[in-house]
Amino acid sequence: ADAREQEPQINELMADGNDGESIQELWSLAEPLEGLTRGVGMHAGGVLIAPGKLTDFCPLYIADGEDATPVSQFDKDDVEAVGLVKFDFLGLRNLTIIELALDYVERLTGSKPDLMSLGFEDQAAYQILRDANTTAIFQVESEGMKKLLKKLAPDRFEDIIAVLALYRPGPLGSGMVDDFILRKKGQQAIDYFHPDLTACLSPTYGVIVYQEQVMQISQIIGGYTLGGADMLRRAMGKKKPEEMAKHRETIADGARQKGYDPALAEQLFDLMTKFAEYGFNKSHTAAYAVVSYQTAWLKAHYPSAFMAATMSSELDNTDQLRVFYDDSLANQLEFLPPDINESVYRFVPVDARRIRYALGAIKGTGQAAVEHIEAMRKEGGRFADLFDFCRRTDKRIVNRRTIEALIRAGAFDTLEPNRARLIANVELAMTMAEQEAQNANQGGLFDLLDTSAAPAVEMTQVRPWDEATRLTEEKTAIGFFLSGHPFHAHADTVRRLVKTPLNRIAPKKEPQWLAGTIMGVRTKVGNRGKMAFVQLDDGTAKLEVSFFSESFDAARHKLKEDSILIVEGKVSQDDYSGGLRIIADQALDLSEARARFARYLRLATPAAQLDAPRLKALLEPFRSAEGCPVRLDYRNAAARCQLELDDSWRVRPDDALLASLRGWQGEHSVSIVF
Repeated sequence: ADAREQEPQINELMADGNDGESIQELWSLAEPLEGLTRGVGMHAGGVLIAPGKLTDFCPLYIADGEDATPVSQFDKDDVEAVGLVKFDFLGLRNLTIIELALDYVERLTGSKPDLMSLGFEDQAAYQILRDANTTAIFQVESEGMKKLLKKLAPDRFEDIIAVLALYRPGPLGSGMVDDFILRKKGQQAIDYFHPDLTACLSPTYGVIVYQEQVMQISQIIGGYTLGGADMLRRAMGKKKPEEMAKHRETIADGARQKGYDPALAEQLFDLMTKFAEYGFNKSHTAAYAVVSYQTAWLKAHYPSAFMAATMSSELDNTDQLRVFYDDSLANQLEFLPPDINESVYRFVPVDARRIRYALGAIKGTGQAAVEHIEAMRKEGGRFADLFDFCRRTDKRIVNRRTIEALIRAGAFDTLEPNRARLIANVELAMTMAEQEAQNANQGGLFDLLDTSAAPAVEMTQVRPWDEATRLTEEKTAIGFFLSGHPFHAHADTVRRLVKTPLNRIAPKKEPQWLAGTIMGVRTKVGNRGKMAFVQLDDGTAKLEVSFFSESFDAARHKLKEDSILIVEGKVSQDDYSGGLRIIADQALDLSEARARFARYLRLATPAAQLDAPRLKALLEPFRSAEGCPVRLDYRNAAARCQLELDDSWRVRPDDALLASLRGWQGEHSVSIVF
């Protein structure tokens, strides 16, 4: 029932006249599962240590499968209560990225930097953090963290440690973060409570941020031992009233014995109790801060090596690759396209500003196939053409699906730029390669023939894909558009309808028209019903457009990724984000916009090429009363005139109609007049 409340579309599907009955049956099977425990949770890096057999201390569970490992049935608190020691071992992908980046730097420069001897004073690394240019930087990639970094403007290593400890719900909601930032900027007085606490609290401008500071204060003021201070820290975390009362007395007595005012001790105890709710372990966050600094340093000084290594760690994650790709472009890096004769499995920096795209990041390839291609290239030199490639690679490893994916991604462009032609000839190339291999294996009489004199095989001629088709096919292989922008294929038409590019959109009182390609759609259910946030991109900028319940319901079927959307909406300043807030009133897809704003569809045709039955067949599927008129620019040897078809032959000027008319009469014979 919760799912039906959160997603009203389920009820719509169940009420559907066509297949609602089957949806209801499926729902009746699924509903009993709602709310049940989905699976067993396991800490990925948690390791228990016992003085004897684990089964003497706690029950164990083991999942199915060869790689399954025993797991305690007790949770983290219970295993501690029965006396077991628990360690958390963290394996960081970022350490692998750093190592690969350093290898790349050595290839480019001839020397490998020693990060451990660098120190933590490089201001170029801190500038990366101050600019919030932190995509791919360990622990500081989120939008919220970027905003915090811009406010805090770190310029020393202690600031990185602090920001990692402070960016959590507790400190953010308590006001600690605001105090820290104001004190760092000299806009708020710093209070160390007592001169003896200056050394302890000066790294955080008098704000109690770390658990270690709680322990140090109790030692300095209350006379606690290290062990006793650790027990105080744990007691504060658990908030047991009886234990806290004992510690309040202990710290006051200890302060009196050391010559401090007991009232100061109690004031500090109250402060420590408050901050202990949010206190973070400094040794933990300092270790993380080292990795954050090192990744920022690499991005500042060796961006191509660092981003190539980072992207190589996410070859199978297209969404994350797109984020890193966009960030690389924003940092003035250039990507060389995938190339069957140049690329390898991973992303590789070519020089300080250029990265060669990875064959392993193309969907449908795989490590074994790419490594086989590399081996054949090393053994026999560069591939000459598609037929040479198929002859020299093993089709059991590099199959048809792999070859077609490489073609769609543009990896064969340097051999043959017409990707449609390559796709059409894959089967022929693979068949020829197989026949040659069989002939070579048979030997005998054929050995007497000079096979080198055999004529080269001619590829079948195929019309090249248009830009929109090429980019669509490219996206199926790469996951996003690499060689161009999808908006550009329609820019000539769209700019006659909406003249202002997205980078020049500014707040105005009256509604504005804007247009772009839909790059992403997020939906959520709010107080006003279901809403959508659509990211539009026209190659000049990316803007997010909000569709609330009514406008969303009207435009829902048009909100498809990679399609052109033309929106009328209100544009205002968003004080929270610092950007623009755009609320859609209405939205049109490209064919609707053409129909709405077009005066007519013009078809220029000589008398000899006018085939009325064929024209009728082409127009028929697109007839619509809301469409635009069709006008024939007719000419023969003696005269020329314009003939406008009857209103019953108004058509939707969809891409498919325009393509079929252009395929019949030629590219320049079809146009829309606005």
